[in-house]
Amino acid sequence: MIEEEVTVDRDGTAVRATLVRPSITASDLPAWVVMHGITRPGRSHTQLVRFTRALARAGIAAIVPDVPEWRDLQLRPDLSVPSIAASVRWLRDSELIRDEPVGVVGFSFGAPHAIGARASPRLRDEIGAACGFGGYCSLRHTFRFMMTGRYNAAGEEAYLKPDPYGRWIVAANYLTAVPGYEDATDVAEALRTLACQAGDIGAASWHALYDPIIHDLRGTIAMERRGLFDVFAPGSKAHAPRPEAFRIGEQLEEAARLTDPTLDPSSVLGAVRGTVHLLHGRVDHLIPYSESQRMAKALRVASPRLTITRLFNHSAQETIPTWRSVVEIPRFGRALGSVLSEL
Repeated sequence: MIEEEVTVDRDGTAVRATLVRPSITASDLPAWVVMHGITRPGRSHTQLVRFTRALARAGIAAIVPDVPEWRDLQLRPDLSVPSIAASVRWLRDSELIRDEPVGVVGFSFGAPHAIGARASPRLRDEIGAACGFGGYCSLRHTFRFMMTGRYNAAGEEAYLKPDPYGRWIVAANYLTAVPGYEDATDVAEALRTLACQAGDIGAASWHALYDPIIHDLRGTIAMERRGLFDVFAPGSKAHAPRPEAFRIGEQLEEAARLTDPTLDPSSVLGAVRGTVHLLHGRVDHLIPYSESQRMAKALRVASPRLTITRLFNHSAQETIPTWRSVVEIPRFGRALGSVLSEL
């Protein structure tokens, strides 16, 4: 297997990309473009690296374009199509791959927008397969979960402790767009700093090691807005969301939708055709698995294949009993096998 750095041209902006390919010399390889999520490690994220190396071991070339804005925790769905197009163009020019459509896969925030790229006039003829890991579909339901831990499972309301990293990023991007919070720049910037620290450290965002950081950042915020900061970053000892969390989540969703309507991928997903593979962790503390279920329904004219597993999550990996792994590992393996066989 060979891993190398290349440069792709994203509509006039040179960005770095990682190319992972089999060590054999060939000019007819199948290829996937892999999009990372809103995360500081970006294309170096552990799960993403494992996936691209698995592709290379299966005889497939994978290119992972860097999206610097996503590593800076900016929610910019508009960069998905240009990044994929730049990567496809580089692959075509490299003469490494076969003259056939490529696959595209997205992780987390990158998932729905990578899948949606299949419906883009710019890429419609270039993409032959699509896959999403741990993606979201509904802004309203995703923000609600991030703020309160509440989500819908099989028609019933359920609760799972939410990873605070998600709400820190959402607030960093949209808090000052909420009516009444226009002056809360100090809160938004403190939460952005906190999310950056969490991304750089790599430990689960609810860990007590962040408590001193939260304490210090709280001290930089105007007294009258410290209560607002506490809604988003109450510290590791908090066991339940504050009463105002649900309301603020709704306000953030409205602000985000007005700021950038393309954040909601539902309408684009409805135009995607062909087979789409969706994989999601059953115990995902950042984006609940119900979002991939929702995405499968939004893919109205596509053929979605959904796998819910305990072997893939955003946050700290859940330890599963041996008896359960006997079922989960083959199921996850079959799902990955189906993805790899698409090209």
